[in-house]
Amino acid sequence: MDLLVERIQDEAGFECFDAVAGGETAGIPFAAWIAERMGLPMLYVRKKAKGFGRNAQIEGDFKDGDRVLLIEDLATDGGSKLVFVDALREAGAVCAHTAVVFHYGIFPEGLKKLTDSGVTLHALCTWWDALAVAEEQDYLTQEGINSVRAFLSDPEGWSRQHGGEEKDA
Repeated sequence: MDLLVERIQDEAGFECFDAVAGGETAGIPFAAWIAERMGLPMLYVRKKAKGFGRNAQIEGDFKDGDRVLLIEDLATDGGSKLVFVDALREAGAVCAHTAVVFHYGIFPEGLKKLTDSGVTLHALCTWWDALAVAEEQDYLTQEGINSVRAFLSDPEGWSRQHGGEEKDA
């Protein structure tokens, strides 16, 4: 968590957040750790409103205009991040940054979705980072490294070549 806080502060700035929000459910413990390290209040955001109460989709106290950092465990295509970001924005928060422990890093359309929505993604590591460590530490054979690299370079094409189904257009 210290490394993720360092990454966030290096990429976004030291004092550009007023609160930290965890996305339901996996983001909540990470948000608690990050909020504690950054000395900020913590919120959490549900995927759907619970149906009653103020800010029924968000638990925790914040003011209109507060700058909220969304924390999640991982990012693939960015879709769930936008559900949480939209909920925070609709409730009056400013949410322009999300941070994750792990970003797949192989689906560029997901990163584009976030960027197009005005959200910057900060990630501690990606599959490319994991592959670099595996290669450096000799965790895989060269054949294994080549196979993983082929998958990471074109996951859909690799899947089709290995019996996966065609993705709907």
